[in-house]
Amino acid sequence: MFSKFQRASDKIRLILQNKVDCSVFVRSFSMNHRKSSKVQALYHLCKTSLTPTSSPLSSQTIQNLCSLLDTVSPEDFGLKEENIGDDRGHGPFGLSQFNRIARWAQPITYIDIFEGESFTICIFSFPTSSVIPLHDHPGMTVFSKVLYGSLHVKAYDWVEPAFIQERRLAKLAVDEVLTASSGTSVLYPKTGGNLHCFTAVSPCAVLDVLSPPYNEDKGRRCTYFHDYPYSTFSAESKPNLNDEEVEDYAWLAKIETPDDLYMRPGVYTGPAIQI
Repeated sequence: MFSKFQRASDKIRLILQNKVDCSVFVRSFSMNHRKSSKVQALYHLCKTSLTPTSSPLSSQTIQNLCSLLDTVSPEDFGLKEENIGDDRGHGPFGLSQFNRIARWAQPITYIDIFEGESFTICIFSFPTSSVIPLHDHPGMTVFSKVLYGSLHVKAYDWVEPAFIQERRLAKLAVDEVLTASSGTSVLYPKTGGNLHCFTAVSPCAVLDVLSPPYNEDKGRRCTYFHDYPYSTFSAESKPNLNDEEVEDYAWLAKIETPDDLYMRPGVYTGPAIQI
C-alpha cells in the first residue's frame, strides 16, 4: 500500500516538477526573447543575407529585410523623438535664398550602428528643413525606413545613354513625403531612385541599410549632383519629349561636396549588437 502511494506520490511530484521546469523554460525563453533586440535581429539578417559584392539581392532577401524594417521604432535604437516644436518655420518649399543660412543652422546627426564589408547600418537625424543634397549610391542597394517625423524624398535614375558629356539625363523616380507609417523604401544599383535628396519636413530620423557600403577603393564613391530642368540645355541627340514628360526629366551635373552640408557624428545609445 505504501509502495503504491509512494509511486503515485512520485508520479505527482514528477508531473509537478515537469510543470515547474516548463514554467521556468517559458519564463527563460520569454526573457531571452525580450533581450533579443530588433537591432540584433536586423544585424543577424543582414549578416546572413548580404554580401560584399554588388550582385543583385534576391526577392526573398528584400522581402525579409523590408518586413523586419517595417516593424522597427525609434525606441528599438535608443532614440527619442526630437521636440516637435523645434520647427523653424521654413519647410522644404518656403525657403528663400535670403534665409538660406537658417536652413543649415542646425546639423544633421549621423549615428553609426554597424559598418562592415558587406553592409552598413546607420541613422540620420534631421532638424526641420535640413537637407542631404542629391547624391548617388553606385552599385549599391539601400533600404530606408523613417523612424519618426516627415521626410521629403526626391530621387532620380539615370537615362542611358548619356546625351551630353558634362551632364547626364536622369528621370524622376520618387517625389514624395515619407513618414513613420510609410513602408520601407528600397533603391537598387540602377533603379528605384539611386540618386536621391532628403529634405526634412519636420524633425525626423531615417534608418538606412546600405549594401554593399561606400568604398572608394572599389569604385563606390559618393558623388553629389545639381539637377537642372530639362529645358535648361539643348542637345542634338536629346530625346523628344512632350510637355507632360518634360517635368519628369532633369540634367544632372556633378558638384563638389557642398560646403554647407552640416553633419556631425552622434552616439548610438541603443541595444548593443552581439557580433
